[in-house]
Amino acid sequence: MKSARILGPNEPLAISESETPHPQGNQVLVKVKSVGVCHSDLHLWEGGYDLGDGQFMKVTDRGVKYPVTPGHEIVGTVEDIGDSVSNVSKGDNVLVFPWIGCGECPACKVGDENLCDTPKSLGVFQDGGYSDYALIPDSKYLAKLDGVDPDAATSLACSGLTAYNAVKKADVNSPEFLVIIGAGGLGLMAIQIAKAITKAKIICIDNDDKKFDTAKAMGADYVVNTNVTGSISSGIGSPVDKIISICNGKGADSVIDFVNAPPTVKTGLAVLRKRGNLILVGLFGGSLEISLVTIPLKSITIQGAYTGNFNDMVELLDLARKGTINPVISKHYSLDEANTALKDLKARKIIGRAVINP
Repeated sequence: MKSARILGPNEPLAISESETPHPQGNQVLVKVKSVGVCHSDLHLWEGGYDLGDGQFMKVTDRGVKYPVTPGHEIVGTVEDIGDSVSNVSKGDNVLVFPWIGCGECPACKVGDENLCDTPKSLGVFQDGGYSDYALIPDSKYLAKLDGVDPDAATSLACSGLTAYNAVKKADVNSPEFLVIIGAGGLGLMAIQIAKAITKAKIICIDNDDKKFDTAKAMGADYVVNTNVTGSISSGIGSPVDKIISICNGKGADSVIDFVNAPPTVKTGLAVLRKRGNLILVGLFGGSLEISLVTIPLKSITIQGAYTGNFNDMVELLDLARKGTINPVISKHYSLDEANTALKDLKARKIIGRAVINP
């Protein structure tokens, strides 16, 4: 089989040929139809995450071993099954749940394998979908598409799943105003999901006016440009002032930050009302100084959201099947163009999501 592999941090992906594996036991071999190009792939390619203050967390310190085949948003057709598999058949079109855990830690025991203490995620800690075929360790990680477009379904395994988890966390106490920071692939998905499962008025903020037409088409009630710097000044006409004004002068009930950089978090905190809820999702990186006394005085909640569990993915697939959400796929690449795909993502040339079709 043919694969695009990361040999080491910032090295060009290498196209390699290897023997196609044969599934055994509970394993399933999936012929990859489409695999999403995700920012997590970019961090894997770059070798880690910016922690701010000059610190860098290497993915190898988290257990990643190079070379590795990236790609965790995998959709394909069941090519072959192990002798213990009974829930899927050859020819089934499936979406792969990639956030595989150890099965023994407290998170895994309650079904939250995405929060496992020692994760074994596909496309991160073991080979993923930038390949003709992907070997899935257990058929229980497969969900049948049943009519959902294969390209669109890829994002439901990661970006859509993350957005869904974040929106559910934001939908506490039926928020009247929900601010979504970032109109990229995750932000656009979150707008659609929030429109479907909450009663909130949605305010989308970004620093690029070109994205706002799409955000409005997805269901955003209001859009605000933060003018690149993510200004947090409260003077008349400032982005923060505009957002608070939209929220009847009280501020937003919930904010989801799909960028999670120092300027965006500052903006999120500034527009959050008393008893508000800030959900941090993005992995842009950096660090932030916070006025600690404001946290208890405003009684706000700050929490993270990281992907979601298998049941979340099945629920999300059902929303897609009903046409409630429609993932935006703007670019297609061949497997040989994997390097170009990651470079385009890094250069912010992709609106919505991109996929590789091996």
